[in-house]
Amino acid sequence: MFIGITPAARRPACPQEIAMKTGTPFEMPADLRKMTEQSMEQVRSAINSYLQFFQRGVPGMPGMPMLGGNELSNKVLGYAERNVATAFDFAQSLMAAKDVQEILKMQTEFLQTQMQAMTEQVKDLSETAIKAVSESAKMPGMPGMPGMGGKSGPSS
Repeated sequence: MFIGITPAARRPACPQEIAMKTGTPFEMPADLRKMTEQSMEQVRSAINSYLQFFQRGVPGMPGMPMLGGNELSNKVLGYAERNVATAFDFAQSLMAAKDVQEILKMQTEFLQTQMQAMTEQVKDLSETAIKAVSESAKMPGMPGMPGMGGKSGPSS
């Protein structure tokens, strides 16, 4: 029989492990909390700038009317903004957690909520794209599209 040191025994316990074992809450030092909050605000600002750039740069996918054009791009952008805001709210709430159990509970709830939101968003975006394709199929004179007034095959 081999008696050895387990991987967990070789490394020192982190504050979260100690808190879980002892039930003692952990606190984030004030200077670390301030630095984290400042970093989060910088990231939030950068992401907002990126989303604004995206909104200006892709005002409605003009070459893609059959995929939903403005409606689809507006929904994608709206969902992206909402998801980013939700993630930042979650990160902010983590900093107020009193112990590891609270963090785990918050993370589980966040992941469940995000999975539900993602399912609803994919369903909505799919419906929007399908609706747009159906409507564009009814439009006469779409060149190169079968049944849309244009030629569908190679020219002879």
